[in-house]
Amino acid sequence: MTTRERPATGATELRPVDTDLLRALLHPQAATVALVTTPGRAARRGRPALPPAAFTATSFTAVSLEPPLVSFSLATASSSWPAAARAEHVAVHLFAAGQQDVARALAAGGVDRFAARPGWSPGPFGVPLVDGALAVLLCRVAHRVPAGDHAVVIATPLALGAGRDGAPPAPHRGAFSAV
Repeated sequence: MTTRERPATGATELRPVDTDLLRALLHPQAATVALVTTPGRAARRGRPALPPAAFTATSFTAVSLEPPLVSFSLATASSSWPAAARAEHVAVHLFAAGQQDVARALAAGGVDRFAARPGWSPGPFGVPLVDGALAVLLCRVAHRVPAGDHAVVIATPLALGAGRDGAPPAPHRGAFSAV
């Protein structure tokens, strides 16, 4: 179908995809928010230190039960990408509605997310674990798949932690909503 062709009355008009149109179409869709944390890296042999990273991933999903696999994606231009690109292990935190401030504070760019933030502790493999999440999945990174300006990270859950009860928040139209 070309942009000049008009569908029959009542049919959906299809238009070429551009970034703004795609964003406008997907923006109203609600999705689960997960906070992903990665360990940092000490400076050595001329390589700079990397602080631990944290970012929200609305693309978090279960991929397979046998073997257990989950996935999330991250923009390769993100300030968290250097740590995520090298991390062997990550933690995926699922938060309850009402905990949006925790996710926002830890996912803020351009700052050391953990330096002045209480309520977390280093977990296995140096992965930061954030207190109070509905659930935490400690994962080993299995694959990183380039996907346009993002990378899809596929990971194997190694350990699960259940926290408190509650409904997860979902991003909807640029804000967090309760589901």
